Amino acid sequence: MKKVGNHNSISRKLLLSLSLTLIFSLTSFAQDAAAPAAPEAAAPAATAGGDPVKGKELFNANCAACHKLDAKSTGPALRGVASKHDMAWIYKWVHNSSDMIKSGDAVAVKLFEENNKSVMTSFPQLSEGDIDNIIAYTSEVKAEPAPGAPGSAAPPGTKVEEGGISNNIILGALALVMAILVVMLVMVNKVLTKVASKNGIEIPSREARTPIWKAFARNQFLVLVTSIFLLLASGYFVYAYLMQVGVDQNYEPIQPIHYSHKIHAGDNEINCKYCHSAARVSKNAGIPSLNVCMNCHKNISEVAETTATPEYSKAFYDAQIQKLYDAVGWDKTKQAYTGKTQPVKWVRIHNLPDFVYFNHSQHVNVAGVECQTCHGPVQEFEIMKQYSKLTMGWCVDCHRKTDVKMEGNAYYDKIHAELSKKYGVEKLTAAQMGGLECGKCHY
Repeated sequence: MKKVGNHNSISRKLLLSLSLTLIFSLTSFAQDAAAPAAPEAAAPAATAGGDPVKGKELFNANCAACHKLDAKSTGPALRGVASKHDMAWIYKWVHNSSDMIKSGDAVAVKLFEENNKSVMTSFPQLSEGDIDNIIAYTSEVKAEPAPGAPGSAAPPGTKVEEGGISNNIILGALALVMAILVVMLVMVNKVLTKVASKNGIEIPSREARTPIWKAFARNQFLVLVTSIFLLLASGYFVYAYLMQVGVDQNYEPIQPIHYSHKIHAGDNEINCKYCHSAARVSKNAGIPSLNVCMNCHKNISEVAETTATPEYSKAFYDAQIQKLYDAVGWDKTKQAYTGKTQPVKWVRIHNLPDFVYFNHSQHVNVAGVECQTCHGPVQEFEIMKQYSKLTMGWCVDCHRKTDVKMEGNAYYDKIHAELSKKYGVEKLTAAQMGGLECGKCHY
């Protein structure tokens, strides 16, 4: 029998390819997924004579409104205060600081003047044991956040590497395996071609066929049906596009100061009308004055460690509070206004055409419409956006579905009684009360 080709050479090539595939597959999965354990931070020793755990509870309940551990607020920073004053003096100061100032105590008077002459609230109800607990808490060594902890989250856009095999390594290994398979197929094709040539086997050539586009062009019926379909489809998409002109739903601009509705309206449950107070009495909801922000942030110069998220770190949020201070001219160290202010150029999100009239007070105060009805679940928004379409059809649909609020609203009693008989209903909708009249919304 006549030999065709070199079978040993072919076998060696196939064996080599399979070996390379196996080696790269094992290498990609041989990494150790377990990250080295971080050394446990040594817990600070409790100060003798006090319980720092109880002290933290007492500090948060009585002191945190005016004091911070590591930064000056209305009062001085309190970490390590036990090393600055005698305990007997601290007992007297906490129980009645005003008496010590009046008595002319040099240390008390100096402390009073250094803190803008702010009078400290007296705490006669705190026992010396309670004060010892607070001092024990303030004497703890400041713990540095471990790498990767929630408080040390990276700024927005930073990728955090996690333990385990990287996706890039797995994709690279798969791509290499696919490339090896392609090479193997090409080699097999060449070998088969040589075998056929050696044995005198003629490989039939492919018959020339009419290109599909030419066959399609010769069929007049298919051309007609396709043309009609394309005309209808293009008309549909053009109409849909034109209907979206001026609709800015989900518009989410970046503001000069990052304001998280999720933190303020969500986590802290601040009522919308506390900041947007004009919504109850005015046509516009208004942009809150920065003085409203300072009602709280005069004493809140940084966020809690637990506020940080994978997207936004504690340092990021603290930097936004500093932007607020720069805008109003507030020196958090001296706890005083500098008089140097900067304008904040907020980006408007909700824009109605000039010919449209909308009154917030009529909807909020009279109709009792909740803010979330139009603006969506703002308590879940990290960045504020336009939730609804705010189109004419959207407003009209709401007027047709919403019943007029009659409870405690004597203004509508007479007109409601007359119109309910006219329409034969027990409750009128806003549309039946005239909510579809052109002049209601258009000048």
